[in-house]
Amino acid sequence: MEAHVFFLQLALILISARILAEIANRLGVPSVIGELTAGIILGPSLLGWLEVTLQLQLMAEIGIILLLFKVGLETDLDRLTAAGRSAVSVALVGFAMPFFMGYVLARELFDFPPMVALMLGGTLTATSIGVTVRILQDVGRQNSTEGQVVLGAAVLDDVLGVILLATLYQVSVEGKISFLALGRICAFIGAFFLLAPLLARILSTVIQKLLGKSTMPGLIPSAIIALVLLFASLANLLGAPELLGGFAAGIALSRRFFLPFGISLAHHNAFAQRIDVQTTPIIQLFTPIFFVVVGLSLDLNQVDWSSGFIWVFSLAMVTIAILGKLAGGQALFKRHMVFKTAVGISMVPRGEVGLIFAELGRASGVFDPQVYAALVIVIAYTTILAPFWIKLFYRRYGDHPSLEFEKALPDEQSESGYHPG
Repeated sequence: MEAHVFFLQLALILISARILAEIANRLGVPSVIGELTAGIILGPSLLGWLEVTLQLQLMAEIGIILLLFKVGLETDLDRLTAAGRSAVSVALVGFAMPFFMGYVLARELFDFPPMVALMLGGTLTATSIGVTVRILQDVGRQNSTEGQVVLGAAVLDDVLGVILLATLYQVSVEGKISFLALGRICAFIGAFFLLAPLLARILSTVIQKLLGKSTMPGLIPSAIIALVLLFASLANLLGAPELLGGFAAGIALSRRFFLPFGISLAHHNAFAQRIDVQTTPIIQLFTPIFFVVVGLSLDLNQVDWSSGFIWVFSLAMVTIAILGKLAGGQALFKRHMVFKTAVGISMVPRGEVGLIFAELGRASGVFDPQVYAALVIVIAYTTILAPFWIKLFYRRYGDHPSLEFEKALPDEQSESGYHPG
């Protein structure tokens, strides 16, 4: 692609994303809807002016990595840690239920071969952490108690998704499961989460010392963005999603960082605040690109709208996709139903993670065009409409006592032995 064409495409993406996000915001709709809509309008679904190129895909990946870095930077670790047991329950149930129900439905009702059914179930396990986090930010709930549970569950969901994706891909290619390869992936991901925060904190200390010696402005944003991209690359090398590298770096540089077993490293709130202020404009530049690219990836023209199979199959898959994640929220047995519902609906969006699964199934020949088109409908529905459900939910129940921002988590604290402060 010639440079001037790419520049024109990028300008079109940034301008359309800003205009439609502004319109969405003025209409009381989460701004992410405007950005997704911009991609749908510009992409193959409507105008056909843009398609997902390698250059745009790379910029979109930078956008989601930086978004997760900012989420990690702003995360209240006391609350995230206290929500840990709840997050694990939500992730495991919300992962297992769609997989099991999707497999059974595909085998028993639609008589698909086992490999197709497995890949269908795997696609339904996905949760788009990028879309979910952005929606929670738009409704001002990212730092709420349920927001921290959703964040922890979405991170774990991504890790489980990577492991499942690697396993299913290996089965589709080789016809068997290598437990050695699967164990290696799990070990690498575990090592990354143990070592990455410590290494990031050490590097941030080096950056602080260099600040006093630098004679040029801009050291913080350039050094921190480089650090985030370094950790994204490291995460990929160790088998984890790149965006989790950004999240780990953000956690390590947050205002309230601590290591396992209560070990802490000295860190200044003022430095964390400077990182936040100076990197925010860069993040705001790249993040909309990601959501526009998600919209570009949804080619709704692939759908044969006259096919009865498309409507029956996609409706069944959508039902499972929603119920499976709502079941994850219901795993919080000691919580109020409003809290459970808030967590469950926040886990529904599939977004780019679902598209990755669906595209892998199509590229490997497991999904035929009709099945792939039905999955695109499921992913589009859960991605585009979930923000409306969440917005309406908080409009009605946002003041409910179970959703208080500072509400303690006695269940998890008493069971885990962790007490903030």
